[in-house]
Amino acid sequence: MEQRLEEHLIIEEPFYLQQGDELAIALAAYEHAIPLLLKGPTGCGKTRFMQHLAWKLKRPLVTVSCHDDLSTSDLVGRYLIKGGEAVWIDGPLTLAVRHGAICYLDEIVEARKDTTVVIHPLADDRRELPIEKRGELLTAPPEFMLTISYNPGYQSVLKDLKQSTRQRFIALEFAYPPPGLETEIVQHESGVDGQTAGALVRLGAMTRNLKDAGLPEGASTRLLIHAGKLMQSDMDARRACRAAITETLTDEPELLAAISEMVSSLF
Repeated sequence: MEQRLEEHLIIEEPFYLQQGDELAIALAAYEHAIPLLLKGPTGCGKTRFMQHLAWKLKRPLVTVSCHDDLSTSDLVGRYLIKGGEAVWIDGPLTLAVRHGAICYLDEIVEARKDTTVVIHPLADDRRELPIEKRGELLTAPPEFMLTISYNPGYQSVLKDLKQSTRQRFIALEFAYPPPGLETEIVQHESGVDGQTAGALVRLGAMTRNLKDAGLPEGASTRLLIHAGKLMQSDMDARRACRAAITETLTDEPELLAAISEMVSSLF
């Protein structure tokens, strides 16, 4: 395996608590060479799940954070001038296909439509990646796995996942963990005690109920962990929550006041 892929191997088991049968479904998808689609809100554990899956399968995990300017060349590769010569450099998708890694395209709907089309022949029975600039056609080995993710809460007409893409995948829906599980996660990841973790989880649930008040998305499990870590650095609980949760979620004065009141009621 190339040196470039060794850094993508996950040696130690990532901490992950299952919410259901998501791991069994993912392992079955891998066995049958079916790509995965993960959907769920920000910071609910999709990326950690992929890290755990990669560790379980003992395959490198190549992650690409998709964005508006992501081009096909960014994924597949390009020629670069080195020492006066044009040298081909594999992109992350090509690297994963060539060496049988797991390629995780995070927030796929953020990428340009002409870019996401390149994954279509990889995501069906062909399992092929055409590299037009080199006149090369790569066939993915059995070890290769393609996974994409997106947040349905941020979908719009302009940023939707086309049916021609969607129907190539097995879908796993992720949500924020139930309170008991989320408390255990926050406690483990931040180092706070169980009582504090429970209070943070209650705060998270309260902010998630503010959708009707104009808050697009409440505090993620990730933000609760951030607040816990600040508390572990001897920061006052209210100040930690303001920095990690309140100010992060919104700039609207009324919502800031509402979340601050929630924090005061818990801490």
